[in-house]
Amino acid sequence: MDQLSQMHQELARLEFVNDQLQSERAYIHDLLCAIGFPEGLKTIAAIANEVLSEEDPQR
Repeated sequence: MDQLSQMHQELARLEFVNDQLQSERAYIHDLLCAIGFPEGLKTIAAIANEVLSEEDPQR
């Protein structure tokens, strides 16, 4: 297999992995919204940052 073919194969693999990760992210976001986090992942990230800053005020 030549280098160009290997690069195309790796690109296809990475696109597949990216699609899977995007689907998982969307699913988790929707679940979080469904259980009461109004902006899903954004809300969770804000809460996590708040908790961390309470533990380490210099953060």
